[in-house]
Amino acid sequence: MGQVVLTVNEHSYTMQCNDGEEEHLRDLGAVLDAEVGKIKSAVGQVGDIRLLLMAGLTIADRLSETLLRVEELEDQVSGLRQARSAASRTGDRSDSELASRLDAAAQRVESLAREMGP
Repeated sequence: MGQVVLTVNEHSYTMQCNDGEEEHLRDLGAVLDAEVGKIKSAVGQVGDIRLLLMAGLTIADRLSETLLRVEELEDQVSGLRQARSAASRTGDRSDSELASRLDAAAQRVESLAREMGP
């Protein structure tokens, strides 16, 4: 089990994590500390718990907005896949129709060539 010391609002917290996740936990702690710092500079020192709560809510709000955007993008990707599939089917039909028409034209040319004879 890994262990990391995080500093948030000038206070150190020892946290445990799975081995190999230490750097990720440090990065998350840095995001939280930065958000606490922004709020602290805007509203002043209103207590550690309140600062952490406000920072957590701000980050949760950003996450919520990001998840909604991901859903929108997934819907767009799904729509594009459906459009590509439909276009592919249309293209296949067009290719088939073109091949049939070329076949018919070739048969007419052969027929005319036979009629004209040598």
